[in-house]
Amino acid sequence: MRPTKPRSAFSRFAKWTARATGRPITFGLAALVIVVWAITGPLFGFSDTWQLVINTGTTIVTFLMVFLIQSTQNRDAEAVQVKLDEIIRAIGNAKNELLDLEELEEKDLDEIRQTYTDMAQKAREVRARRVTNGGSRTNTPARRRE
Repeated sequence: MRPTKPRSAFSRFAKWTARATGRPITFGLAALVIVVWAITGPLFGFSDTWQLVINTGTTIVTFLMVFLIQSTQNRDAEAVQVKLDEIIRAIGNAKNELLDLEELEEKDLDEIRQTYTDMAQKAREVRARRVTNGGSRTNTPARRRE
């Protein structure tokens, strides 16, 4: 089953905008607007209206960009989560209860995170003992010779 590309006009526009605004040329154009605005300062006597133009313009652009980029980020994060869930599901001895963790409450996530923090700490202690006793310094299995 192959997912279809986004069909809503908003989704297509949000993705296009997020892609376009992340390009160097877009940054250059934005910087050029600021330079032109600054150069016109003496022409307009650095008036309140001259200042209001840049303040209003940047506020409007920022306000709209927040929503467009957040929409794209939400969609991307959900796609990554589904991919991770599929990897967890596909691995034979994986803990399937870790699927859909993003839906848990903060307290529950903290408990699970602590479990993995404890496991990591124990693994570090085992490794440190192994290194101290002259064992391998890596945690990777030795290569098999064929």
